Parts: sequence; structure tokens; C-alpha cells
Amino acid sequence: MVQFEANFDGLVGPTHNYAGLSYGNVASQSNAQDASSPKQAARQGLQKMKALADLGLVQGVLAPQERPDINTLRRLGFTGSDAQVLEKAFREDPVLLAACCSASSMWTANAATVSPSADTQDGRIHFTPANLTNKFHRSIEHEVTGRILGQVFADERYFCHHQALPANEYFGDEGAANHTRLCADYGRSGVELFVYGRSAFDLSQPAPRRYPARQTLEASRAVARLHGLNDDTAIFILQNPDVIDQGVFHNDVIAVGNQNVLFYHQEAFLDTAAALDEIRRKLPDTELHFIEVPTTEVPVLDAVKSYLFNTQIVTLRPGHMAIIAPSECAETPSVKAYLDKLLTLNTPIREVHFMDVKQSMRNGGGPACLRLRVAMNEAEHAATNPACLMNEALFGRLNQWVDRHYRDRLSLNDLRDPALLLESRSALDELTQILQLGSVYPFQR
Repeated sequence: MVQFEANFDGLVGPTHNYAGLSYGNVASQSNAQDASSPKQAARQGLQKMKALADLGLVQGVLAPQERPDINTLRRLGFTGSDAQVLEKAFREDPVLLAACCSASSMWTANAATVSPSADTQDGRIHFTPANLTNKFHRSIEHEVTGRILGQVFADERYFCHHQALPANEYFGDEGAANHTRLCADYGRSGVELFVYGRSAFDLSQPAPRRYPARQTLEASRAVARLHGLNDDTAIFILQNPDVIDQGVFHNDVIAVGNQNVLFYHQEAFLDTAAALDEIRRKLPDTELHFIEVPTTEVPVLDAVKSYLFNTQIVTLRPGHMAIIAPSECAETPSVKAYLDKLLTLNTPIREVHFMDVKQSMRNGGGPACLRLRVAMNEAEHAATNPACLMNEALFGRLNQWVDRHYRDRLSLNDLRDPALLLESRSALDELTQILQLGSVYPFQR
């Protein structure tokens, strides 16, 4: 049976804005207070999805969250009509209002952790929505995320859905942004790499001092248990705390893997040699390619600025991979020089495709942040909601939908506008019909 990896990208929501909510994410903080363009952001995301589909890859779409999140604002004590709730929140706590308007669910690498059926004990694909407890604006996503995933991957014969982990700092879970998988091919059992920033219970382990370590070892182990992984299919690796303090808030900002390739910065892990040895032991029959980028060629700050490692590595045909990189990689001299060199090396990476996702990049998310990877076979693909799979017709329909419902420009002051809430709900109500999701949003229930 044919096996492949599908990418499900998050559709940028109508309230895309630059509020600088993500402490530890340099790009997010650097562009705080700037005006955004939700329409341009959504179009850029759709263009990326269509480009990957045109390369012959299976590409899906995941719907955004309902924002502004009026229900959360009411839980926090704001009362009155929806318009009054928005105005009171803006006057009393504008940062809180911005958090409840965040379009951060566009970065679906944080939506969940996914283990393919080749790795799990029951032979199904397992999904666990990330609780994202480290950031308030993201911690309110997982319930709706779970509903959306449940509608996209609904057939219980093939898919198993778990609840998010308990929402506290001991089980802080950031989803696939700290998870990757290595294998000989997608249909064979591989190893899943869970990269964590700290242990919540073992305080003797190293931890960053400046920025928070969002993923805990305890969360990673819990997800592995839920997914039915064992000692042969799960590896737990401690991220280098020094790079977290340089703005590497997730592992996918400093390392990325695909099939038999691990592409990583020299400073990515605390004990790189031990991690690579464990991977070799658990994949003894796989020809592995460990591509280490030296600090002397690409400093950590250049890697963070360009998102060299927040790229996608995709397999176009056996033994032939491409990197999907943000255009910032072409604009950063050290990174462009390294990518040019990479194509001359004897690795499966043979192409680089640059994509314009500047609206996402300015808020701290590159191509890899925008996608959730799901390795699957033909039967699992056939059981996936077909309305969520990108093709020429869906691409055109979603672009028309964006043009009807999205604003060209959005400032933080606009978040108080009750018309924005109505526009967003109208857009999402129509979107659930286009993607055949049913009533996943609170305002629909």
C-alpha cells in the first residue's frame, strides 16, 4: 500500500494581528503594535498550500479558531452585549483583548502531536491536541482544535483522538513544533523524536534562564504513552537551553527532520552525540543523513531571523527531497550561502523553493509552523474529509471567501470593533460549510 506524508496547513483567521503576545519569540515581539493585513496573510498561506499541492504532495486545510473569543472574555468577568464586552475589555485590559483575538491557530505545528499508524500499537493514527499552557492566547485553542481535527479525521477505524494533557506547567505541551519523525519510508515503523526544554519534576536538569522552556519532558512522555509508542519508537532529547535564550522557542526553529534526514544546527541539542547514537541504534537498517549546520557558517541569530530550520523538508520522489523555505532565507547572506552549498552535498535534499509568507513571519511563524504533518496510507487518506484537501477548485473557492470576508488592514484598535466579530463569525460559518466541518465553533452550538 502506498504511504506518504500529508501536510495540513492552518488557514489564517480574519483577526490576524501583531500584538506581540509571544514572549521568547523574537519576531513576534519585534513587530508588536504594527498594523497587519489579514487578507494578505490568508492569501499567502493559501498560495503556499497550492504550491505544495502542485508539487504533487497531499495538502490539506485546517480551519482557524473563532476570534474574538467572547466566551473566554465572559468567563473572565466582562458582561453585557457582545459589543459591550469588547469595549470593556479594550478599556480595562487591551492586552487581554488582543490575546482573545489572536489568530495564532494558523500555526498548526502547535495544533497537535501526530503519530502515524506504522508506529502505534493499535495501528491507527493518533492525535493529541497541544494544551499550549505557556501562552494564554494559545491555551484557549485546544478544545476547538480537537473538534476540528475530529471532523477532518473522523473515521474511528483509522484515527484515534485524545484530549489535551492537563493544563498546567508540569505538562506544558507545544505539539508537533517539538516533535519530528525519522524512518526509512513513511509506511515503516520509525522513531519519533520528542524534544523538550526542561523537566518539570527533575529540577537538576539544565534549563534556560532568559526565556521559558515551553515543552516539558513529562508532557512528551505522556503523549508517547497515549499514542501507544514504546522504547523502540520514542526518543526524548533535551534542547540546548542556551539557544532557547537566543529566541529558539520551539525545536522547529533549530531542527527539522523528514524520513531519513535530520537537518539541525550545531547548537540545537544539549548532547547531540548521544541523541544521534540513540537514533542510529533504533534505526539500524536505515541509511541516515545527519546534516549539521555549523555555527561558523550560520550563527544562531541568523537561523532565528531567517527561520532556516522552520522550513519544510518534503519528499518529491524516492531519495529526492526539497526544502520549502521562507523568502527571508534568500535575503539572509549566511543562510543563502549555506543553502547553495547544501545542494552540492551528497544528501537527499536536491531543491530549495522559496515562499513568501511574510505576514506569518512577522508574527513569528515560518513554513514549518504553518503545517501539521500526517503520515498516512491510501486507506487513511480515503477516510480523511475530502472537503479539506487542497485542489484547484478549493483554492479558488477559499480565495474568493477571503476576498469577501477579510479586511485589508487591521490595527489593535480595530479589535474593539463589534463589526469585526460579526465579520469573523459570518466568515467561519460559511467556512464550516465549505470544509464540511459541522458545528465546531461555540457560536454555532
